Amino acid sequence: MTEKKIRPQDRWNAAHGLVSKSYKLQQEIVDNFAAACKQAGVSQAGQLTKMMEDFCKSAD
Repeated sequence: MTEKKIRPQDRWNAAHGLVSKSYKLQQEIVDNFAAACKQAGVSQAGQLTKMMEDFCKSAD
């Protein structure tokens, strides 16, 4: 049997606790969010993380 090779980026992601998620959203919402993030000068991933953290805090 051959061992499954682990890509360096997968090893780095695992070491830093990062996971990939996929969501299905309406195209208009995605486009508006991307434009708003660009205008605000923030990354989409960073903004999603902030919104998720804020929501989790408010749900407690």
